[in-house]
Amino acid sequence: MNQQTTSTVFMIQPVRFGFNPQTASNNVFQTQEDNQIAQDNALAEFNAYVDLLRANGIRVIVAQDTPEPHTPDSIFPNNWFTTHADGNFVIFPLFAPNRRQERKPHFIQAIQEGFANYRQTIDLTPGEEQGRFLEGTGSMVLDRIHRIAYACRSPRTHETLLQEFAERLGYTYHLFTSVDGNGTQIYHTNVMMSVGTDLAIVCLDSIRDPQERQRLCESLERSGRQILDISLEQVHCYAGNMMELTNDQGERCWVLSATAYQSLRPEQLALLQKEHRLIVPRIDHIEKNGGGSVRCMIAEIF
Repeated sequence: MNQQTTSTVFMIQPVRFGFNPQTASNNVFQTQEDNQIAQDNALAEFNAYVDLLRANGIRVIVAQDTPEPHTPDSIFPNNWFTTHADGNFVIFPLFAPNRRQERKPHFIQAIQEGFANYRQTIDLTPGEEQGRFLEGTGSMVLDRIHRIAYACRSPRTHETLLQEFAERLGYTYHLFTSVDGNGTQIYHTNVMMSVGTDLAIVCLDSIRDPQERQRLCESLERSGRQILDISLEQVHCYAGNMMELTNDQGERCWVLSATAYQSLRPEQLALLQKEHRLIVPRIDHIEKNGGGSVRCMIAEIF
């Protein structure tokens, strides 16, 4: 049986983290502060996050970024690669030119060394030459058990590449439109949706087409998942950017930021905690400058 979660993750310690103007054009979550302040705060938040994961029984492989080339978003490695239990290592095309430099050889080596099942590399990066992008598990939220890739339309998620990913890895894909409160397309699916083993967090209000909303609910329910519906306001607090992991004791955990945790209602927290441990790092400065949260910082190693 395919597994939804892993107990091993890959994370990149920031060196020159900061606001990235090349991604801000379609990431409305980003706001800017002085880059040196952003880096200092991000480094402290990153290290505390890693320590918290390890204290809860998650194995964390930490790679060190390099000052050059300058890659302000390297703290979000889930956008440029995925690993899969069948041994596939997939490398993805990225929207922002300065993000493409994140695919550094020493990172790839560290990933492959930590990926015991490695069999082959599937390289989708030629899509960049045609202006086609698919930003890993930012663009796609994967149901690894039933092999479904959920994706919302955006400049960073091209359907041709989504279809190619699905065909080459034996997935089907489910495409829909998701918008924020201003009617702007949500740039990454993992901002408004997360799929765990038996629970799916999703912002149904962001899907304005009733038929698309119904089809998504039906797909999730067919897969045996209960839906935890979050609001558009909670999406802006990164409540959709959660991540389910399994620790070294076999205990399932939801990882969510302090910002997300504080936005949730008591009954929503009760549902999350029903069969899971909660891991709640505080990463306010990373969220503010980078426009991403805890899930974006984690790339799973299967």
